[in-house]
Amino acid sequence: VQLQAYGGGLVQPGGSLGLSCRASGFFSRINGMGWYSQAPGGQRELVASTTPGGNTRYGDSVKGRFTISGDNAWKTVYLQMNDLRPEDTAVYYCAAVVDDKPYWGAGTQVTVSS
Repeated sequence: VQLQAYGGGLVQPGGSLGLSCRASGFFSRINGMGWYSQAPGGQRELVASTTPGGNTRYGDSVKGRFTISGDNAWKTVYLQMNDLRPEDTAVYYCAAVVDDKPYWGAGTQVTVSS
C-alpha cells in the first residue's frame, strides 16, 4: 500500500490550502484515512480523520476551520484548510488503516507566514 500526498506549500495567515492523499496498491478495504501534523520539536498530532462510514474526527485546534472528505471510490481523502494560522505550520502526514494495518505517507510541508 502506498499513500501519495499532494498539496501543501506557503500561505499567508487567514488563507486557505488543500491537501489530498491517494491510496494505491492491492488491498481489500480502507478502514479509515486521515491527516496528522508535526511541528518542529513537537509530537505528531491528529488533524482530521474519516471512515467510509462517515465517522469524522478533528483535532481541537482545527475544528470549524478544516474539513476532511473522501471521494466516492474511497481511495482519496481531501483536507480543506481555511483560516490558516501561523501555528498550523507543520509537516502534514497522510495516514491510513488498510486491511486493519496502519500506513503512513511521506510528509508535506505547510507553512503559514506573512
